[in-house]
Amino acid sequence: MKLRPLLLSAFAAVAALATGCATGQHNKSTMAVYELRIYHIAAGKTEDLHNRFRNHTLKLFSKHGIESIGYWMPLDEKDQRLHFLLRYPSREAREASWKAFVSDPAWQAAAKASEVNGRLVEKVENPFLVETDYSPGVRKGNLSKGGVWELRDYTTPSGRLPNLDSRFRDHTIALFAKHGMGNQGYFHLMSDQVGADTRLLYFLTHKSTEAAKASFGAFGADPAWKAAREASEKVAGGSLTMPGGVKSLFLKPTDYSPTK
Repeated sequence: MKLRPLLLSAFAAVAALATGCATGQHNKSTMAVYELRIYHIAAGKTEDLHNRFRNHTLKLFSKHGIESIGYWMPLDEKDQRLHFLLRYPSREAREASWKAFVSDPAWQAAAKASEVNGRLVEKVENPFLVETDYSPGVRKGNLSKGGVWELRDYTTPSGRLPNLDSRFRDHTIALFAKHGMGNQGYFHLMSDQVGADTRLLYFLTHKSTEAAKASFGAFGADPAWKAAREASEKVAGGSLTMPGGVKSLFLKPTDYSPTK
């Protein structure tokens, strides 16, 4: 066998891999799948729901191969939505785990007992996510060290999500760290989800909401950020986010969350 064709094939394979990484493409069949579940809690049922998670749900999730990453409530106590992040080896594994979980007699008994006086959850949202190639990785433990979490959700104009990814990959996450913000996990929606080609969701940690405000103020005034934003918008032909397309929600971990 000749050496030159082998070398050309090897270089082609490396180039293809590099192109996939540079464009943010993923082999989703081999990646962990995340599920961000948001429970709109029925009036007066917050502590009942927390008790069900404390005493039953987390143990049963673990029993059935559902990995709990973190559980959070909004800092604004008027906002009664429990946010929690779960991880699975694959989408197929998720479906199998949930089927086993909901059919488990222990879960059925716990759910029935907790809802004797009415249902605990009025509405459930559950987008499926995969990590971006530039995400620092999803970790567990006391990551905020007593501080606060922030969930940020960006919507881009059509076709500009790759531009936004490039800006985060090459500039933004490093500048966030420079200005005291903790990068905890960056996600795209899975390809079968509505908005998969226009949304970026990520978690930050801050010492406090006041520290977050100060950090973003310093970040926004940083000449390196201004140059990166100007250059990225010039390439894309305009803003990388829709009007009103940046949402922020400050969160605090629940007492039973494996991630603080």
